[in-house]
Amino acid sequence: MAEKKLYKETVVAGKEFKTQPPSQKMYRGISTVNEANSSFALYDIGLIKQDLLNHFHIRQGEKLENPEFGTNIYAYIFDPLDQDTKNLIIQEIEDVVNYDPRVQLDQVEVDEFEHGVQVRISLLYIGYGIGEKLDLLFDNEQGLLTGPSSFYPANTTN
Repeated sequence: MAEKKLYKETVVAGKEFKTQPPSQKMYRGISTVNEANSSFALYDIGLIKQDLLNHFHIRQGEKLENPEFGTNIYAYIFDPLDQDTKNLIIQEIEDVVNYDPRVQLDQVEVDEFEHGVQVRISLLYIGYGIGEKLDLLFDNEQGLLTGPSSFYPANTTN
């Protein structure tokens, strides 16, 4: 049986568009932590911040197949807050922040809190030109509590 073309072939010539690489990195993920959100989707800085907070919530040794992941800050809550303990907490903060290549630690302050330790950290979001100050409260009864945060323009060349 002979084949017969029923339709004309139409060729449309168009402009070729060159795609530019995005000027920002786009991170996408989900989080079910904040019940006030209408969507579980998180993007960019919101996702980076949530990943960092998740890392602080995990005590070292709790994550299956990765016992080195997490933090030991909870072990220092009951210790006297002398300079040695502050230095250990600062080292833990540095380890957690340095684990994530999307952020850079700018500054750390450690103070006593009613039932634990208050840590104020300044972060730089690499590639965004934005910094953020976070208040983290490691409470001996309630775990990690976060206080208000504030953004500021970062003076980096990243």
